Amino acid sequence: QVQMVESGGGSVEAGGSLTLSCAPSGIQYSTFRDYCMAWFRQAPGMEREGVASIDGNGRTTYSESVKGRFTISRGNVRNGLSLQMNNLKPEDTAMYYCAAENLVPCTVEGDDPATWDRFAYGGQGTQVTVLS
Repeated sequence: QVQMVESGGGSVEAGGSLTLSCAPSGIQYSTFRDYCMAWFRQAPGMEREGVASIDGNGRTTYSESVKGRFTISRGNVRNGLSLQMNNLKPEDTAMYYCAAENLVPCTVEGDDPATWDRFAYGGQGTQVTVLS
């Protein structure tokens, strides 16, 4: 059974930084590279939106709202997934979720971004609060 566990959330002043981590389990080492990995976020009263994605070749995509401030990276199945968030803004306040799926194309931008419902595996989330 595949599980995704996020960590690293917290409260930070505007302009600060946080790094989120996601530890997947139940995915075989040999097939981990086949998975599209992504971060989503959901603020109260809002839809869950894709923030960043990375495929097995390291190709990354970002939503316009975080481009230039957030960096997604992945290691092997043991290292999992990370999201480095810099220059945080109050509007970044949300619950952040990681997700995995054998998905092509692996993107959260453009005319047909991958949505949460396309991912078979997702975590319970970690809260990020940015104070103004």
